Amino acid sequence: MTLLLLDSASLWYRAYFGMPDTLLSPQGEPINAIKGYLDMSARLITQYQPSRLVACLEGDWRPSWRVDLFPGYKANRVDESGEEEEPDTLGPQIPILLDILEAFGIPMVGVDDYEADDIMATFSVKERGPTFVATGDRDLFQLVDDKRRVKVVYLAKGISNHDLVDRAWIKARYEIPGERYALFAMIRGDASDGLPGVRGIGEKGAAHIANNFESIEEALSAAQADDDRLTPALRKKLIEGSDYVAIAPKLVHCALDVPIPNMSILVPKRPNDLSAIMEYKERYGLGASIDRMMAALNW
Repeated sequence: MTLLLLDSASLWYRAYFGMPDTLLSPQGEPINAIKGYLDMSARLITQYQPSRLVACLEGDWRPSWRVDLFPGYKANRVDESGEEEEPDTLGPQIPILLDILEAFGIPMVGVDDYEADDIMATFSVKERGPTFVATGDRDLFQLVDDKRRVKVVYLAKGISNHDLVDRAWIKARYEIPGERYALFAMIRGDASDGLPGVRGIGEKGAAHIANNFESIEEALSAAQADDDRLTPALRKKLIEGSDYVAIAPKLVHCALDVPIPNMSILVPKRPNDLSAIMEYKERYGLGASIDRMMAALNW
């Protein structure tokens, strides 16, 4: 009963920037994100053969509880209207794409005041594996769990050359215990999310801490006790960053208790009436992309 979780915003951003903007509907509307998302999803479904599938959506890309903890959270992405900055020709494509997914019967989940990351995390701990999380976001490496058979399909190199991330992959890439990626990320920070990490500690220092401690609280306690597992410089920076250290676990860890609606997440079976899908195919000139998705679903 393989479960495939699609980090939808990550996929459609990758599709938008990876597909030519000359892809237009018969009416001249941009469709590159729509086609790319459908093509990538079809490839992933074909390769991983899930029996359960969820397109995970952002209920809120800046949840209030994270912003309350740290007002700078993703503030670097806010436009003048207070919304998330996005290309002018991407926004109009998203509602159309969601309508197409609905026509296919693809289960979609977005929950108010939670990010898609939180939804995927909750599914990863509440549903039985094997689970594959398809994303271009390394934040989700924290979900990797060999015992529960949770892996990340990491799309940073593209769909054809993607990495399948397990704990051994994390250890080889970052030289840390695979289960301590979240600790490593808290300390290192993430500029794309506006998270500074512990000021003055870079990737090398974060890896040293992750190799010697199981939690950021343990590392701070060691710093305060002059523990010789930490250099004087690392002790000083952890103590100076203690305010950030106090909020980092809740800020960086994905929520594992999102109130997900009770619904079927089985891969949809072919409906008796395909007229709605055929209308989208014709209206937006999505021929091969719709066909690929139908073939991936064995329709």
